[in-house]
Amino acid sequence: MIVFAILALFLVASALFTVTAKKPVYSVVGLLVNFIALAATYLTLQAEFLAVIQIVVYSGAILILFVFVIALLSSGTRAFSLGPDRMPRVAIPGILFAALACGAIAVTATRTSLAVQPTAGATGDANVFGSVANFGAALFTTNLLPFEVTAFILMVAVIGVVLIAGDEGPAGVPRRKKRRSGPREPIVKPEPLVR
Repeated sequence: MIVFAILALFLVASALFTVTAKKPVYSVVGLLVNFIALAATYLTLQAEFLAVIQIVVYSGAILILFVFVIALLSSGTRAFSLGPDRMPRVAIPGILFAALACGAIAVTATRTSLAVQPTAGATGDANVFGSVANFGAALFTTNLLPFEVTAFILMVAVIGVVLIAGDEGPAGVPRRKKRRSGPREPIVKPEPLVR
């Protein structure tokens, strides 16, 4: 229980640091600490597969993606102009949405019964909490929709980054030359007719 309390403290502190950090690179470091603490929490639950996947997929692939996005978006760009503060208008709908989501999760959790109930046992045995078979059954049966929605959200985020980057290079200089309007000059000039 003491290990869980320490890991929970690391999880909450690193999540707060990730959200409140002034520089995006510091946020990525805070997110890395959060992912490592979450993997350690999985290890305390004897879910070694989830811990390894947490490190490989999130700490490896997703964080590298974030670092590349930060590098691409912040190199040689102008400072963004600040718009009006919209946070007060978002707070009430956000709280209502969070309450609705928590209620939907609670109703779903009380009505859903897994076909295969995991039990405690030796790590690596079939039908044990954290085993590969149990994880695969939960991921592709009970939790298939959230898994697919997460993949869609990540794809939309990547497309959004590409669109935000746009056609401007450093300091607002267009990367491509704009097409000229008007007639083009011929590639080969015709020779004058001699009489």
